[in-house]
Amino acid sequence: METIMELKSAIRETLEARGVLPELRARMRAEVFSALDEQHESQPPLSHENLIINELIREYLVFNRYRHTASVLTAESGLPEANLDRQFLADELKVSQDASSKSVPLLYGLVSHFMNSGDDRGRVFLQGGASVKPPPGAPQ
Repeated sequence: METIMELKSAIRETLEARGVLPELRARMRAEVFSALDEQHESQPPLSHENLIINELIREYLVFNRYRHTASVLTAESGLPEANLDRQFLADELKVSQDASSKSVPLLYGLVSHFMNSGDDRGRVFLQGGASVKPPPGAPQ
């Protein structure tokens, strides 16, 4: 029995040293979420706005090396495995980029823009999109 425990410990240490264990845990969580979602209810179709928002979040997560969180987001949200083209995102959001802004996620530029501009009172009026509907049970 002790050799099995030693083997488990050695495998765990090796996987941790290689950086594989956190990825395996994240993938397992993603698969569990996916299995639970399949059993309860099908996901509503991903709206265009949600696709853009989720892709902005994924780009941010990958940039900050939150790859495990990004893999769970991808699995849980129904995002395609392949990232959307950054230029496509910039065009959809009507964002102009220069060389320095291309080195960081688009979300950084958007947040910076709204923090440094806006109306005279420092506030921006947000309007809900017509194709975005709150999920069932969400607070109104």
